Amino acid sequence: MDRLRAMELFASVARSGSFTETARLFGLSATSVSRTITELEEHLNVKLLLRSTRQVALSEAGQEYARRVEGILWAVKDVESGVSAIGTVPAGPLRVHSRTMFGLRVLTPLIVEFRRLHPGIIVELLLGEAKVDLRRHQVDIDFRIAPPAEAGIKRRMLFMSERYLVAAPGYVRSAPPLTRPDDLARHECLAYHLPGSGITWRFRKPDGSVEELAVAPRHVTNNGMVLLELARLGEGIALLDDYTVADDLQAGTLVRLLPDLRVSNTTFEDGMYATILETTPVPAKIRVFLDFVSARVSGRERRFGSFGQSDETED
Repeated sequence: MDRLRAMELFASVARSGSFTETARLFGLSATSVSRTITELEEHLNVKLLLRSTRQVALSEAGQEYARRVEGILWAVKDVESGVSAIGTVPAGPLRVHSRTMFGLRVLTPLIVEFRRLHPGIIVELLLGEAKVDLRRHQVDIDFRIAPPAEAGIKRRMLFMSERYLVAAPGYVRSAPPLTRPDDLARHECLAYHLPGSGITWRFRKPDGSVEELAVAPRHVTNNGMVLLELARLGEGIALLDDYTVADDLQAGTLVRLLPDLRVSNTTFEDGMYATILETTPVPAKIRVFLDFVSARVSGRERRFGSFGQSDETED
């Protein structure tokens, strides 16, 4: 029995829940896949899969084995990639995961330019609000708004971000004056849905004090693109990341409100971090993509014009 191939087949069945799908991916018959995993079970003297005529499920031992096998397979892939990366031209698929709005507003146009410079690298961009397990989901780079806490993860801080209160010029002209946070009670607000019982916006004043304001929104959504579009349509005031609204502020389709105050619906310490697995050496395709993105979004003169802190660190 080829134990590594058996592990690969088992990991695929564990992910897909299907012998047929695994057989298709590996160019084998479903019978061959099932037989190999049976041999693996006999070798381990434990039942990994619970088979029935309708579905395949993991046993308790199978769940633990799947978790460990994913790490082993990733390590093997990492060793191969690391060796191949030495002295080679960057090439191959690059799986990138990002927060949705950063992926849409920043990474998408950059990927077009990157592709022209590095046609041998195919970027697969995945978007979502939750961080991913780089090993388990086989992701090369994850762009997060908070620094990683996991062991074996390396990070590069691209920039510290801010959130802005923005609205369409037409809304501002027709709405009551807004000179301080309390005035928001007379305005239509557009809010991002976060877990919890209510919606609160926090304001940091120049003296460092923080004021919290409960918001009764006109619209609530869990998607930043929806908030952006509602603001453009003149539906009210939205709280959005600076990189999300940079183009609209420059074009004049949105205006910034209460610019002398820092505003947040969470913390004031958010930024954008590129996270990768801690490997030596870093595969060439990962290195060139990170250097490319960093060169275009990090640093005071290379950012979107309105950003503040420009320091770049790597741990």
